[in-house]
Amino acid sequence: MIGRLNHVAIAVPDLNRAVARYRDALGAAVSAPQDLPEHGVRVVFVTLDNTKVELLHPLGENSPIAAYLARHPDGGMHHMCFEVGDIAAAAEVLTGQGARVLGDGKPRIGAHGLPVLFLHPKDFDGTLIELEEIAPT
Repeated sequence: MIGRLNHVAIAVPDLNRAVARYRDALGAAVSAPQDLPEHGVRVVFVTLDNTKVELLHPLGENSPIAAYLARHPDGGMHHMCFEVGDIAAAAEVLTGQGARVLGDGKPRIGAHGLPVLFLHPKDFDGTLIELEEIAPT
């Protein structure tokens, strides 16, 4: 059902400092910051040959990333994102097996302009999972 690993997301307390680390210390290509008010985050993508790293920073006090950083002030891995060909079908199979889709269960548009869903971390060994629908190749 899942395809390739699209990205690993890291919540960071200082986005500019994190961008500088990846760009200057590691020599990675980084995108411009992108605000996603619907998700309460500002994101930057670090592009690698085989995947991406998404740096997450809160947009406001009510951001889920603000709550995450309150518990983990140094930041840390927030979620992993896997690609799926049909997000509705994937959600149906997973919920049929007892997995919980977060929020209202309906896909929202993510940072890549594609539908995304998040799956409860307690159903996946303590890891928040994001599914992103991609066009079949």
